[in-house]
Order: sequence, then structure tokens, then C-alpha cells
Amino acid sequence: MGGHPLMAAPRRVCVFCGSSMGFDSRYAAEARALGALLAERGIGLVYGGASVGTMGVIADAALAAGGEVIGVIPEALGTVEIAHAGLTELHVVADMHQRKAKMAALSDGFLALPGGAGTLEELFEVWTWAQLGLHEKPIGLVDVGGYYAPLLKFADHMVSEGFLSAGYRDMLLIDSDASVLLDGFAGYVPPPRPKWAK
Repeated sequence: MGGHPLMAAPRRVCVFCGSSMGFDSRYAAEARALGALLAERGIGLVYGGASVGTMGVIADAALAAGGEVIGVIPEALGTVEIAHAGLTELHVVADMHQRKAKMAALSDGFLALPGGAGTLEELFEVWTWAQLGLHEKPIGLVDVGGYYAPLLKFADHMVSEGFLSAGYRDMLLIDSDASVLLDGFAGYVPPPRPKWAK
């Protein structure tokens, strides 16, 4: 029997989310629910370390439910994003590159809540790393109110135009229910060969 073994249930999940709340109250509500869900399942939260926006909401919810919360924030953003003072651990790093690398190293999988350019930048980096075989961790989009539908339509366009294989498009797990995504993480099997593999 070849292929990859099934992934075990994640010990820690990195959540990409916003330093803003967004206009729809469902975004903060989903961040709150996800923080509580991770704590209830005994899964540690790794996130960007801020106390503002949906980042602050998810951290507060996980902490209130007794969960482990690890933040990673660059020195320059400590005052702008306002580093969260009550976390289990807060790592202050030199820059955004170190932030993303540290968050990835601490995590067994990635979830993206609705967010802005920074959220997408983090998402696209770990998705690219997965395509290159630099990690074999699952990536999920929490599709609150269809937020990620335009992104998935564009990913399908990349496939149809020959810039992305269907297998790499399918690396992005998507559901409006974060518990379904976490259940899927436990049985995730990465594609058999990384990009450029001979």
C-alpha cells in the first residue's frame, strides 16, 4: 500500500482573519463560534496576536472557553494591531515573513475566516507552499455567507486557463461550517506528488 497516511486530528490550527470586523455581524459571530469550537475540541489556536478585529474576537472566545491561544505579531504591528495582553503565549517577531513562518511551524492546519488582503496573502502563501510540497497540512476556508465564493470562482478560472491543476484547486477545503472543516482535517490526504516532482 502506497500513498500518504491519514492526518491525525490537529493539535493546533492557525486561523487567518481580519484586523477589522467587516460590515456583516456574521463575521464576528463566526470568529467567536470558531474560537469556542477549537477550545471545546482541545485544539490550540495560533493566530496573528492582535486584540482588534475578528483576530481579537476569536482569541477572546477561545480563552473564555479555556483554550490555548498562541499569538505571533511583528514588532512594528504591536502598537497598530494592539498586541493581545492575555494570551497563553505571544511571540513578537521581526517582520511579516517571520510571523507567517512561525505561525505555520506551530500549526497542524490552516483555516481562513473572512478577511482582507493580509488574510488572503497568508492563505495564498500556505496554499502555494502546499503545492510545492513544503508542507502537507490541510487548508480550509470558512465560507461565511458565501464570502469566499468569488475567490473559488477565480480559482476555477485559473484551472480552466491552465495556470492551476484541478488537484491543487481541490487542496482548498471549503464549508460554511467550521466543524465540518475540522472533521475533514482529521482525514486529510495531500495530493500524491508536489509541484515540479519528477
